[in-house]
Amino acid sequence: MRTNPFYSAFDTEKMWPGRPADGEYRTAFQIDRDRIIHSSAFRRLQNKTQVFLSGEYDFYRTRLTHSIEVAQIGRSICGYLQQSGLLDEDCFIDPDLVESACLAHDLGHPPFGHTGERTLHELMKPYGGFEGNAQTLRLLTETIFRDGQEGMNPSRALLDSVLKYKTLQAETPDAKNHYLYDDQEKFLDFTLAGNAFPAELTPGAARNGFRSIECQIMDWADDTAYSINDVADGIRAGFISVQALERWASEQPSSEAVEPHVNFLCKAIRDGKVEPRLNRLIGESIRAGRLVPAGTFLSPSTRRHAFALEIDAALSAQTKVNKRIAFDLVFLTPALQQMDHKAGFILKRLFKVLEEQYIRPEGKCLHLLPPGVEQQIRNAADERQRARIVCDWIANMTDNFAFRTYRRLFDAQFGSITDLV
Repeated sequence: MRTNPFYSAFDTEKMWPGRPADGEYRTAFQIDRDRIIHSSAFRRLQNKTQVFLSGEYDFYRTRLTHSIEVAQIGRSICGYLQQSGLLDEDCFIDPDLVESACLAHDLGHPPFGHTGERTLHELMKPYGGFEGNAQTLRLLTETIFRDGQEGMNPSRALLDSVLKYKTLQAETPDAKNHYLYDDQEKFLDFTLAGNAFPAELTPGAARNGFRSIECQIMDWADDTAYSINDVADGIRAGFISVQALERWASEQPSSEAVEPHVNFLCKAIRDGKVEPRLNRLIGESIRAGRLVPAGTFLSPSTRRHAFALEIDAALSAQTKVNKRIAFDLVFLTPALQQMDHKAGFILKRLFKVLEEQYIRPEGKCLHLLPPGVEQQIRNAADERQRARIVCDWIANMTDNFAFRTYRRLFDAQFGSITDLV
């Protein structure tokens, strides 16, 4: 097996020691990646919302296709950075590790996209909140296998690559997102190998900006994929047109980034070449990063914290323009806002009935959840733990399963005793 001195035993260490399998030929990071790909949590992403509700059309992206695209971009960035002069062919940022982080980065997202995340956060406020990145960490370390009762024992480097946020919910109790659950402090402690944050890395934005080089690559790959591809899907769906773009641009403050990019998109639409020209932007974004030396309090322990990814200012500005276009011309349209309203309503109804039956039960409960989940709830120490298990079950739902469950519980005309799923 090829040795890469960029990483050491510090990076490949697992949370729980285990016996190596006989004849194992894969690296620790390849094992991480393979466990993610073969998990049911990864498969469920095929039916979770990216922009448009999954199942609406076969063409548009889901969380699964988005994650695959992010992984491709992440691996390509690793290849490009190999030419930086700071690394060589024998000492390199591991593309398998970056691919693992990219494939895992959305595992914790609930049904119905960001609407689902916001709704579950509000519902879970009394019990510790809900956050997509924190839920990803929960899956990797605690619930991805054995019917939600066992994690995959990830490497320290993978956890650090996935953890975009390193602030506990109790440290920023008013935050709507960008936090970890309080009971995940032990996993954060393992990721940092017991090192305390220096005083200048205060909870919130400063601490959340502390990221390994692989996490920075994953984050830029994610930004690249969704900012460009959300626009591509919006154009294909008819939400973004030449007229809509020109009107939108005329309403924006003067900016060097807006006008040329809007002109670029309008020409691509007129020429009927949206996909190839937006794909070209992905290539430009892959080449937009530059590896620069950077020191942090973890640099003495790992080279993963000895470098930073510096993004070309023009490409960074263009990415922000794409995000604003998608938000204003797609996400804020009545068609999507109506679907968001419905999605939020469904999740609230589901959570409330399960809260009455399992989290704060009064008397004998109905059996609304699978036996294994009910057993976990019975074994839970307190109300907060019961709520987290209920939230896990809802967050794991695909869009279609959430719709079906809602109809079985509340639609008198739907379902029968023979409909077991």
